[in-house]
Amino acid sequence: MTGVVVENGPLLTDLAFPYRLLGAGGNGRECLFLLHGSGVDETTLVALARQIAPSAVLVAARGRIPQEDGFRWFERITPTRFEQKSIRSETAAFAAFASEAARRHGLDLGHATFLGYSNGANLVSSLMLLHPGIVRGAVLLRPMPVLDDVPATDLKGTRTLIITGAADDTYGPFAPALVTLLSQRGSAIDARIIASGHDIGDPDAAIVRQWLTGSVAIA
Repeated sequence: MTGVVVENGPLLTDLAFPYRLLGAGGNGRECLFLLHGSGVDETTLVALARQIAPSAVLVAARGRIPQEDGFRWFERITPTRFEQKSIRSETAAFAAFASEAARRHGLDLGHATFLGYSNGANLVSSLMLLHPGIVRGAVLLRPMPVLDDVPATDLKGTRTLIITGAADDTYGPFAPALVTLLSQRGSAIDARIIASGHDIGDPDAAIVRQWLTGSVAIA
């Protein structure tokens, strides 16, 4: 991701999740909520987001569960098994956070896209399934399904882009099940597989940018 100037606004800590608000004050309605992967922080997706949407407002949030030198969104048992109570409590907290952040900063969740990577993508899919109505557009980079007990949520009116790495040996085998799950619940799915592992980069940015540019806002 060359040639991208990374923004570094102040860390705001008076809502449920620490976050940085970047690019506010413009005339556009486009907004991205950024949910990072495990073991890092909220700054790690900013450069990718700016490749995707140079003029969008970014809400770069930080997970609340410490991991190594960074953070994650909910507790894990193994790399592919997760603590269900933690998923549900953190997802509920993030649903309230997203609504409050939108009210505070004059953002329209109906025109927002929730972009998550790995553990962050798993939080976004849980948000869709457990708290319908918050997410209308989702970009899930290297996700897998994490809920053991999935509610019969109606996701009609939502759009989801899922990008899987062909060589992602950890999450990749589980991704088709998430595609099927969200499709069965009614979300309009665009599922892509790219020549990558679990890492993300320029090919992902190009696909997401095209998907957003070609999208029609849901009324």
